[in-house]
Amino acid sequence: MKLNNKIGIIVDSLGLGVTEGLKKAKELGAEGVQIYAVSGEMDPAALTAAKRKELRSYIEGLGLEISALCGDLGGHGFQDAAANPAKIEKSKRILDLAVELGTNIVTTHIGIVPEDLSSPIYAAMQQACEELGVYAKSLNAYFAIETGPEPAAHLKSFLDTLSTNGVSVNFDPANMVMVTGDDPVQGVKTLRDYIVHTHVKDGVRLRPVDPRDVYGFLGYEAMDHEKIADMASSGGAGFAEVPLGEGRVDFPAYFAALQEIGYTGYLTIEREVGDKPEEDIRKAVEFIRSFRG
Repeated sequence: MKLNNKIGIIVDSLGLGVTEGLKKAKELGAEGVQIYAVSGEMDPAALTAAKRKELRSYIEGLGLEISALCGDLGGHGFQDAAANPAKIEKSKRILDLAVELGTNIVTTHIGIVPEDLSSPIYAAMQQACEELGVYAKSLNAYFAIETGPEPAAHLKSFLDTLSTNGVSVNFDPANMVMVTGDDPVQGVKTLRDYIVHTHVKDGVRLRPVDPRDVYGFLGYEAMDHEKIADMASSGGAGFAEVPLGEGRVDFPAYFAALQEIGYTGYLTIEREVGDKPEEDIRKAVEFIRSFRG
């Protein structure tokens, strides 16, 4: 097996801010970057047309491209019908920003898809994703749901109810290993028609975990990336994120599965925990390169 996929790095994983993070990502060997675009300097509302043009020029000047933006709004995802209109509007503006910056992918968490297809929560999520998918499709773009909160087969059945593939998948194998215990290799094959972006991350599951305790659920505590990262850093929550190659993700089989389905997009490194992110990400780049032959 010889990988040809480009390597990406999530700039925010480096903890250096956008400008310095972009420089460091290039230094570490990235060909592309993913950037959070929800708040602060990357909030679409804070980026004027001139700033967007300047940022795109800066990224291109470094010899990088954007693999995706992250538009995860936290909370309960799109489970709360009353909160959805504002979240949908913000998500659309993040997608507009993505297109202006040269990518057509925004990754996000939508909340756990309920098993009860007749529940109001399922209906709220379905309605929100239908609207977002139609909007994304109008721009030849995608909102990509990150795997992990539910098994791949259930996520596929939800996506199959939508009228377009404008809502697709950001495949994260570690989330599946750590939380649901789902098999990433089979997950790739199950979701093959929807995968538009991937994360490269590793982890271990120490004991069975209720996904609602990790990702939140309407009526449960709301979660965000920072809380989940705190849970994954100690293992006390029943799972732990670990450096690439040290966990339970079978990367040779995972990469082979991506090749089998014809995936040609980015392999984007995410490191949400640990006190040496630069060192871990440098090793992750080397790890992926070892599959390039």
